[in-house]
This record gives sequence, structure tokens and C-alpha cells, in this order.
Amino acid sequence: MRNHALSSAAILTLLALPLAACQSSTETGAATGAAGGAVAGAVIGGPVGAVVGGVAGAAVGGVLTAEEQNRVHTYVVAQRRPTMRVTEEVTVGQPLPPRVRLYPVPQSVGLRNPYSYTIVNDQTVLVDPQTRTVVQVIQ
Repeated sequence: MRNHALSSAAILTLLALPLAACQSSTETGAATGAAGGAVAGAVIGGPVGAVVGGVAGAAVGGVLTAEEQNRVHTYVVAQRRPTMRVTEEVTVGQPLPPRVRLYPVPQSVGLRNPYSYTIVNDQTVLVDPQTRTVVQVIQ
């Protein structure tokens, strides 16, 4: 019975992958990433793996639309903030070290939520100002 359930979950994972590739918006991409991550997590780690995979899958989708990313990038470039060099890997879902200075993204940029940003290793990093958690790395 367990092998049958594992096979069913593997089939669902394979079916979810083409759907994820067809998504174009940030919201649907994050939702599909969460669903695909949950299915893949369930295959690998059972119910706990489903929860972890769902969170990780949603993070891959990003929180900003392409237009919002463009506005943030334009704003950040105009501010000419210095880049911080860190040896730690900058990872979505992980907090930045305390020594990294955060700057608020003003409301005039037009984001749905209040975020901060910083430049780390020459990358623009969007951060939750309450937790210092990396929300998205903007290319």
C-alpha cells in the first residue's frame, strides 16, 4: 500500500511540473511553486516534507511582479547605495546578518507591502524589515 501511495505522489509531481512552466504571473507562479513543492516534499518526506516543500516552492515564485521588480531596480540604482560584502550565501527565506544595513523602499515605488532593500555582493535584495528575512533577490 505504501508503494502505491508513493507512486501516486510521484505521478502527481510529474503532472504538476508542466503546469508550473506555463504560469506567467507572480501570484500564480508562487501558488504553483507551493503546490509543486508540497507534492515533491510529500514524496520525499511525507506530511512534514509536504509543508516544507510547499513553503520552499512558494519562495521560488517570488513576491514581486516583473513591473514591480523593474520599479524597485530603478529606484535602487538611483539611490547609489554601497554593496555589502558577505561570505554567507544570500538565500530567500533566511535572515541577513545583523551587520547588513537595510534601507526602506518608499511607498512611492508602489509595492503592495512595506519592504526594505539592501545591496549584498552586487545583488539587490528585498527584505522583510520586521524579520530581516530575504524575500526576493532582484536581478
